[in-house]
Amino acid sequence: MKNSNVFFWSLVVALGGFLFGFDTAVISGAEKAIQQLWNLSAVEHGFTIAVALIGTVFGAIFGGIPSDKLGRRQTLIGIAVLYLVSAVGAAVTANWVLFMVFRFLGGLGVGASSVTAPLYISEVSPAAKRGRMVAMFQFNIVFGILMAYLSNYLLTGVGENDWRWMLGVQAFPALAFFLLLFRVPESPRWLLGQGRVEEGRAIMHRISPATADAEVTTILTTNAADEAAGGESLFARQYRGPVLLAVFFAVFNQVSGINAIIYYAPRIFEMTGLGKGSALLSSAGIGLVNFLFTLLAMNFIDRFGRRKLMLIGSFGLIATLGLVARSFYSQDFSELNGMLVPVLLFVYIAFFAFSQGAVIWVFISEIFPNTVRAKGQALGSSTHWVLAAIIAFAFPYFAEKLGGGHTFLFFCSMMVLQLIFVWRFMPETKGTSLEQLEKTLVIH
Repeated sequence: MKNSNVFFWSLVVALGGFLFGFDTAVISGAEKAIQQLWNLSAVEHGFTIAVALIGTVFGAIFGGIPSDKLGRRQTLIGIAVLYLVSAVGAAVTANWVLFMVFRFLGGLGVGASSVTAPLYISEVSPAAKRGRMVAMFQFNIVFGILMAYLSNYLLTGVGENDWRWMLGVQAFPALAFFLLLFRVPESPRWLLGQGRVEEGRAIMHRISPATADAEVTTILTTNAADEAAGGESLFARQYRGPVLLAVFFAVFNQVSGINAIIYYAPRIFEMTGLGKGSALLSSAGIGLVNFLFTLLAMNFIDRFGRRKLMLIGSFGLIATLGLVARSFYSQDFSELNGMLVPVLLFVYIAFFAFSQGAVIWVFISEIFPNTVRAKGQALGSSTHWVLAAIIAFAFPYFAEKLGGGHTFLFFCSMMVLQLIFVWRFMPETKGTSLEQLEKTLVIH
C-alpha cells in the first residue's frame, strides 16, 4: 500500500482545516482597529465580526452541491481561491461594505471546507488509517487557531495598519493550498460515481494496488444498488439511519457548550471573580490544551475506535460541566475556589478535544453511502454551524438571565443525553471500508 500517496494528499487537503482555523481566529487581533477605522456602532461592529460566521453557515449548507457536481478536488480549488481573495481583499480594502463582503467570502470557504475536506480524505484513505487521516483536518483547525493568535502577537505594532497585515498574512498559506491542490488527484469514489471508471481505477491503484480492482467492483456494485433503491435523495427511507446519526452528532457537538466556552472564556472567568488580566492567559491556555489533546486523539482514534473515545469524552464532559455548575450555584469564589472553574474548563477542553472535537468530522464523513456522501456531510456540517451560531449568540443572554449555574447545568444535562446516544445508538466505524459500513447502516 502506497501510504505516502494518501498521506500527502490528506495533508494537502487538511490545509483547508488550517485556513479554517486561521480565518476564524485571526479577526480577534483586528476587531478593535476595524471598529475605530469605520467608527462602527456596537450593532455594526457585531455584524462585521459575525458576517464570516454567516458565510460559514451558507458555505456548509451549499458546500455539498459543487462537491457532487464539479468534484471534490475542483471544489477544494475553489475554496482555496475564496480564502486567497478574502485575505487579500479584507487586508487592502478601504470600504466597510467591501470588507464585510470579503469576510463573508472567507466564511463561505470555511463552511465549504468543513464539508469537502473531510469528505475527500475519507474517500481516499484506507479503512485502517481513515480515522487518523480525517482527524488531521481537526488537528489543522486547532493548529490554525494557534498560529493565528501567534501571528497576531508577532504583527502587533509593525505599523499604523498592523491589523491589515494580520488579515493579509493568510494569503500565504492560502496560495500554498491552491498550488499544492494541483498535485492532488480527484476522489476515485467520486469518479466512479460519475461513470469515469478507468480514471477512478487508476487512482485506486495508486492507493492500494493489491486490492484496487476488488474495491472498484464493490464500489460500482454498491452505487448501482443505491441508485436502484432510492437514487440520490438524501432523505430517501434507506438513509434515515445515517441522517439521524449525523444530525444528532452535530447537535450534541454544540450543546456541549464548546463554542460558548471558547468564545466567552474571559467573560466566564470574570464571572468567578478573576480579573481581566486572565483573558489572554485563558485564550492561550485553552488553545494549547485543545491542540495537545487533538494531537493525542489522532493517535488513538483508529486504535480505540470512535465510539470508545466518545464514551470517555462524555463521562469527562458530564463531570466537568457538573462541577462548574455546582461552583456557580455555591458562588464560593474565594481565592482557591476561584481558580477551580478555569481548571475545570481546561479539563473540559481536554475531554472535548479527545472525543467530540476529533471524532465529529471523521464519523460524519464515514456513515453516508457514496451516492449521497456530499449531501450528508453538508447536512451534518450545516447543522453544526447553525447550532454554533445560535449558542454563540444566545450564551451571553442566558448566562446573564439564568446565571452560570443553570446555564452549565443545561450543557451538563445535554451531555448525559449524548452519553445515552453514544451507548445505545452510535455504531463503531473503525477499520471498516466505507462500502461495508453502508451495508450495516443503510436499509436496503
